[in-house]
Amino acid sequence: MSKRIALITGATSGIGEATARLLAANDFDLILCGRRKDRLQKLSAELESRTRIHTLSFDVRDQNETNQQIASLPGEWKNIDVLINNAGNAHGLDPIQQGSVEDWDAMLDINVKGLLYVTQAVLPVMIAHNRGHIINIGSIAGKEVYANGNVYCASKFAVDALTKGMRIDLNTHNIKVTGIHPGMVETEFSLVRFKGDAEKADKVYNGLTPLRAEDIADLILFAVTRPAHVVVADLVVLPTAQASATVVKRL
Repeated sequence: MSKRIALITGATSGIGEATARLLAANDFDLILCGRRKDRLQKLSAELESRTRIHTLSFDVRDQNETNQQIASLPGEWKNIDVLINNAGNAHGLDPIQQGSVEDWDAMLDINVKGLLYVTQAVLPVMIAHNRGHIINIGSIAGKEVYANGNVYCASKFAVDALTKGMRIDLNTHNIKVTGIHPGMVETEFSLVRFKGDAEKADKVYNGLTPLRAEDIADLILFAVTRPAHVVVADLVVLPTAQASATVVKRL
């Protein structure tokens, strides 16, 4: 029996990278996608002894490039069984009146439009096969708005709404759709949000044990290995120290 094929966006770091490692060890062939070719090559070299790997280097913000890269998949690699929409970002933490339009564009273009572009490019094969599974990585910020989170929260609320809408629209095509919404996960997320300020990024996790990328990868594996009649529709996961988007116990 051939392995299922999973396409992972944002595979070069954090949750995407951890998911690639876990799925490679659990009978999936992988299409790893990301902008950083050097990281893709390094991860591919690490995992190719465990499973088949194909890499695509593109920016999900570019619809034409996204379509071209996914259309370029050879032969059986086109038969994607699982799509993990993981690519995402947060830029800045400013009140709305001081927000940067450049930051807003980056968040909406990657978190919302990029997810749409990749999904639309992958769906025809899933629909033709009358099966598939889409995992959208959202955020607790898509469930609760917090101070200075405005546009980032809006982008993740959009992911939550799109996940629900996809589940409805794709129901007749037997395609599962899952939303996973993490709280505080220690990845490059805060480093990107604070534009490379490592000291500021580290303070986000001071005094608590945050989730790790591997924790989210575990949940993704769980979701994609349920029986055919079971779909994990919506999952919010927090570190024990976090009760909500704004309530956190620090030592």
